[in-house]
Amino acid sequence: MNTAWQELEAAALTLARSGAIKDRLADAYRNHLSLVSAEDLPEGLRADFRACHAALTREIPQRGEDAVRATVRKLSSQEADELACSVVRLFAAMVREGARLEATDDTERVLNSAVPASARAKMLKSVPQVISLRAAER
Repeated sequence: MNTAWQELEAAALTLARSGAIKDRLADAYRNHLSLVSAEDLPEGLRADFRACHAALTREIPQRGEDAVRATVRKLSSQEADELACSVVRLFAAMVREGARLEATDDTERVLNSAVPASARAKMLKSVPQVISLRAAER
């Protein structure tokens, strides 16, 4: 069973392939996005996911098609591009959220001394130092 993260990644990869944007968008929804539940996403991403889902299933289908095909058929190329960008942004936000949670877990582990002192010191030293590029220009 794939996780929401994996399905969003697969949807983004589907959108990155060659072919008509409307076809890629329909494939990304049918094969990946439709398998994701908003409740499987972080709370901050649920509204965007629901909006994307609603935008891709808003039209009433004609005989022999589903709501996604009907919706994609009626989308302009610009609307299809914007929806595809929304899917990629959702995946990127999911990745950032995962990285944030991972960093928080690492920090909690260090602070709770679940890590030996030598490893804790190494982890704290490995935190990147941010240097202003403007200061280097002076």
